[in-house]
Amino acid sequence: MSRHGSETPVTPAPDRSGASGPEARAWLGGYADRLLAGVRPYASPSGSLITLPGTPGGYGTAVDGLEGFARTFLLAGFRLAGEDGADPTGLAERYAAGLAAGTDSAHPERWTRPEEHGQAKVEAASLALILDLTRPWIWDRLTPDVQERTVDYLASVVGDPDYPDNNWVWFRIVVETFLRSVGGPFSADDVVHDLAAHDRFRRPGGWFADGPERSFDHYAGWALHLYPALWARMSGAAEVAAAAGDDLAVRSASDREHLERYLEDALALVGSDGAPLIQGRSLTYRFAAAAPFWAGALAGVGRPGQLREAATRIVRHFADNDVPGPDGLLTLGWHHPWRPIAQRYSGPGSPYWASKGLLGLALPASHEVWTAAPEPLPADIGDVLTVAGAPGWVISTTRDDGIARVINHGTDHAIPGSDGGDSPLYARLAYSTATAPLLDAEAWTSPLDQSVVLLDDAGRATHRTGFEPLSTSGVGVALASAADAHWIEADLTAPDHGSGRAGESTSAGRITTVSLVRGPWEVRLVRVSESSADAVALRVGGWAAGPGLVSTLVPLLGDVAPVCGETTSDDTTLLAGPTTTPWSRYAPVPDGWTAVGIHLARTPAIGQPRLELTAGQAAVTWPDGEQTTATLP
Repeated sequence: MSRHGSETPVTPAPDRSGASGPEARAWLGGYADRLLAGVRPYASPSGSLITLPGTPGGYGTAVDGLEGFARTFLLAGFRLAGEDGADPTGLAERYAAGLAAGTDSAHPERWTRPEEHGQAKVEAASLALILDLTRPWIWDRLTPDVQERTVDYLASVVGDPDYPDNNWVWFRIVVETFLRSVGGPFSADDVVHDLAAHDRFRRPGGWFADGPERSFDHYAGWALHLYPALWARMSGAAEVAAAAGDDLAVRSASDREHLERYLEDALALVGSDGAPLIQGRSLTYRFAAAAPFWAGALAGVGRPGQLREAATRIVRHFADNDVPGPDGLLTLGWHHPWRPIAQRYSGPGSPYWASKGLLGLALPASHEVWTAAPEPLPADIGDVLTVAGAPGWVISTTRDDGIARVINHGTDHAIPGSDGGDSPLYARLAYSTATAPLLDAEAWTSPLDQSVVLLDDAGRATHRTGFEPLSTSGVGVALASAADAHWIEADLTAPDHGSGRAGESTSAGRITTVSLVRGPWEVRLVRVSESSADAVALRVGGWAAGPGLVSTLVPLLGDVAPVCGETTSDDTTLLAGPTTTPWSRYAPVPDGWTAVGIHLARTPAIGQPRLELTAGQAAVTWPDGEQTTATLP
């Protein structure tokens, strides 16, 4: 493995790379102000609810309004803190008025309380974080009765056993830390429990899983690394930690070390155009993907000029693609409104968790993240080829086209041995910063792009969730896994939280897949064993590529000559334009190894890899003459 390598005026974006800190800060500040101005027309008369246009979310309009307030409060708070309370647009006054009404149980615009709906627990954390961060300008100026009501509103989380075993544990930690700092109740037992959960999510190489499953996604950075960095700076955090039998200094040092290692992988996962990896749930949070880079700056790890460049370039990627739109609003979508991106919990206010990607504005202009000289990203310097062990990803980022790719043999948002359906957001064999997985209804039930599946005579495709990562060795970079492939009758009525669909499964056979990777190429070897009599064909799918991209799949090995084709569809991904996916179909199911070369770039491939199998070993000679070898499981 190796590493190489609204109506508010909009400040023009700085050049794509190499902007100075003051230039970047000025542009980001103008961008943030435009977002805050965009939501003002949608605030309720008291200001407590910001209910944005669009189809209500799965939790109802009342929760949507609370989300709109709390998530834009994050951004308002960052602006206030970074400008030392300077407030030309009256943010503190407006949000304080909303706080007074929202916490008043008798007010017609009161907030949904945490004990009434779980989503309010999420939003309570944003309230607590910003009330702490902006203490001199908001909390200290609230009247005693509003302070008391706010404490009462937040205190309902204390001792509540109904917190999911994932990143949500941090929502309670930060709320209870703020409560204790203002003389409110808190539970040391809660903090003990939640810190222990956080520690269970820790994985090697700087990674976190978002819970007990193999759930590796942007939550590792924009939640599980971010909140510890923010918590360490909260008033009274050390006392809260001590009450829970923890030493904040020791824990923070460990958190910083873990974050620093994570940032090495995270930086390689940013395309040269600033696009983040299109993988995992909650993608509508968009430039929240910049949050771990600001967390690094906050925690004092990493290279400040490079962290600033990564974070700014991610935000700029969306600005360059007309986000927000002319009305200044963030919608459910990516570059454009696209409702299928939503999970059940997503409402019109949800996208404003993107505010986390502007956290750097909370740091003063004198901070080193703004004064350091700019530094290039890994994608600017050269090709990156490495393995992130915890998520089971080969990371291959190429300088020529600026695309970051991952080949996935470790992530499925499930536990080993599960027999549920594949989530297109997690269980595909590859993801990139330039492509998006197919996300139409069929994609959830019949995997095509970046898949290896068995087909029955009705054309039903199998799923790989629950697969087993396998070890391999050799020269170069390769990963492998084996899946007990299964057909599934999916329960499409189940709530969508990003996981694959549950349902009744039927065994189809065992599929072993080995990926050898270099640059824009993957050589994918496949072997089927113990196949069901109902399995009539094997199909291998490549990248689902849109305009400006070339997705190639070429057969390299196999006794059965495949039928090769491609499937073109429209409006099936969060990216604009038609999408074409190449595939090869083998019938009957081959005995022994089959292999294809899979390529993604902005221009057609020049040459193709050559594959040789000898005595349980695969040897690939790449178009540039380099060779990768791997033992076959």
